Amino acid sequence: MAMTSIKGYLYVVGAAVLWASSGVAGKSLFAGGVTPFELVQIRVTVSTVLLAVVFSLRDRSLFRIRARDLVYFFLLGGVAMALVQITYFYAVSKIQVAAAIFLQYLGPFLVAFYAVCFWKERLTLTKSLSLLISLLGCYLVVGGYDVDLLRMNWAGIVSALCSAVCFAAYTLLGEKGMHRYTPWTVLFYAFFFATLSWHIFYPPFHYLHAGFSLGQWRWLLYISVMGTVLPFALFFMGINLIRSTRASITATLEPISAGLFAYLFLGEGLAPLQVVGGAMVVGAIVLLQLKREQDDLAPAIIRTRLVMGEARSEHMRRVSR
Repeated sequence: MAMTSIKGYLYVVGAAVLWASSGVAGKSLFAGGVTPFELVQIRVTVSTVLLAVVFSLRDRSLFRIRARDLVYFFLLGGVAMALVQITYFYAVSKIQVAAAIFLQYLGPFLVAFYAVCFWKERLTLTKSLSLLISLLGCYLVVGGYDVDLLRMNWAGIVSALCSAVCFAAYTLLGEKGMHRYTPWTVLFYAFFFATLSWHIFYPPFHYLHAGFSLGQWRWLLYISVMGTVLPFALFFMGINLIRSTRASITATLEPISAGLFAYLFLGEGLAPLQVVGGAMVVGAIVLLQLKREQDDLAPAIIRTRLVMGEARSEHMRRVSR
C-alpha cells in the first residue's frame, strides 16, 4: 500500500509539472495570434485521435463501455472537461492571470467538501492542514496579496470561480468512472466528448484552414501531447490510487512549477514570498505523505473487488449447472 500511495502522488506531481511546462508554449502561441479557443479545440482533438490510434494498436478492449454510461461520459468530457478550459481562458482574458489561477485552485476545497459529504471520505487533520497550507502557498506564489478582486471585472471573477467548480467536477466524475473503467478508458471518452462539444460550439475543423505556421504546429502538438494527454492521464492514474482529495491538493504544485519555468526560461524573477509559497505547497504534499492511509474506496481497489465479485458469480453459475 505504501508504494502504491507513493506512485499515486508521483503521477499527480508529474501531471502538475507537465501542465505547467505547456504554459511557456502557450504564451508563445498567444503572442503569435493563436486564440485560446483554437488552442483548446486542437488540444482535445489531437488527444482523442492519439489515444484512439494507440488503443487500436495496443488494446481495443479499452474502447469498451456500457451504453448506459454514455450520459456519464458526456457530463465528464462534453461538459466538465470542455468547460474547465474555456472558463479558465476566459477568466485570464478578463482578469489577472494570478487571480484566475488562485480562484481556480479553490477547486480542491470543493472536491474535499463533496467527498466528505457524499462519499463518506474522512477529512483527517492531516488532509485539512495540507489543504489550507497548499491554498495559502498558491496565494503567495501567484502574488495574491497584490490582487484587488473588488476592482476586477466581475465576469472574469465569476468565470474563474466556474472554472474551479468544473475542475472539481471532472476530478470527482473521473474518480467515479474509474470505479468500473480503467483510467485510460475514462480519459479517452472524456477527450472524445470534449472534442464533440468543441466541434459543435466552435467552428468545426477550424484548425484545418486557420493557416498556422510549421512552428506554431510544433507548439500546438507539444501542448496536445505533453500538456494535455500525458498530464491528464497521469492525473487520472493518480486519482485511481490516492483518490480525488489528495490528488487535487497535490495538483496545486502546478502554479509553483509554472513560476519555476518562468524563472528558468522566461527570465521572470521570483519574489521572496513566492519562494515561501512554493515551499509551503511542497510541504503540504510532504505532509500528506507522512500519514499514509489505507483507503478502501480508492478506484483501483473498488475495481479489483468488482472484478473478483463478477468472477465469483460466474464461478457459482457454472457450479450450479
